[in-house]
Amino acid sequence: QATESARILALRQSLWQQLQVLDGVQLNGHLTQRLSGNLNVSVRGVDGQALLLGLQQKLAVSSGSACTSASMAPSHVLTALGHDKELARSSIRFGIGRFNTQDEIRQAAAHFAATVSSLRVRD
Repeated sequence: QATESARILALRQSLWQQLQVLDGVQLNGHLTQRLSGNLNVSVRGVDGQALLLGLQQKLAVSSGSACTSASMAPSHVLTALGHDKELARSSIRFGIGRFNTQDEIRQAAAHFAATVSSLRVRD
């Protein structure tokens, strides 16, 4: 179980490394003190609902914090962390599990980057 948790953690870190190079992407929460399979990011300047819909074409993701994933209202958790409402609304939560692979992480990061880019072109 410890090795599986370490593998999932490595996948999460890989995903974060690929996403953090994108302009306006911000990690929500602590870098290391979090569940190994959880990554929550916000994207400045991108409509959260459009981002969620674009990502859900290929990925199983949620918006906001786990407390508010069914709502497009800004997460009270993220606003308590100091995010403005716009940034809190643009948050996306990834769940990484035992059946995910490094190739799927690369594909997820590429789809995320393409979706963010296409939404920025539209605006």
